[in-house]
Amino acid sequence: MAPSRTFRRATALAAAPVAILAAGALVWQSSTAAFTATTRNAGNSWSTGQVLLTDDDQGRAGFTVTGLVPGQTGEKCLVVTSGSTVPGEVRSYAQNLRTSGSALADRIRFRVEQGTGGSFDDCTGFTPAAGALPAQSLTTLSQVNFDYATGGGVWKTTGTPGESRTYRGTWTFDTTGLTQAQIDALQGAQVTMDLVWELQSTEPTAP
Repeated sequence: MAPSRTFRRATALAAAPVAILAAGALVWQSSTAAFTATTRNAGNSWSTGQVLLTDDDQGRAGFTVTGLVPGQTGEKCLVVTSGSTVPGEVRSYAQNLRTSGSALADRIRFRVEQGTGGSFDDCTGFTPAAGALPAQSLTTLSQVNFDYATGGGVWKTTGTPGESRTYRGTWTFDTTGLTQAQIDALQGAQVTMDLVWELQSTEPTAP
């Protein structure tokens, strides 16, 4: 007996999903059959550099001058060494100026130069280079060059540990223009001050 028209239609509808699924499988298989290639740059990482600045004073003050008399002068040297692994800029400035209530800080003129040669407390062989704080009174120095932003005597480091600069400080007890009474008023006076060298990192120069 031949299948009825209804049976044939139901059979055709039932077979349709199977055909669609089979066709979908063929498309999926076709889309994954491709040539591929990759390359990888593995192990990338980022780490910070460091800035480090030391000097050869071994904890001692560079200038400890007693028994000053008018017109006296002197000099001392200090070697500053960078242990940094990144480029930077060193600047010099003064802080913590303290006086005994006298005008002595106005009469001590101080100049800072940078160069090579010499060592702490000994300027033998010192050769000056560019970059210095001009001769000025301790009072002016503490007002003009008092932090990194206002610091002078710039030394640009390259980021190679072991770079160094020698700094020579020259002072003079200058009483020019003072009366004898004003000079006598400075007897027994005292002034102290900190000299600071600060290094801050800078962006490296583009290749």
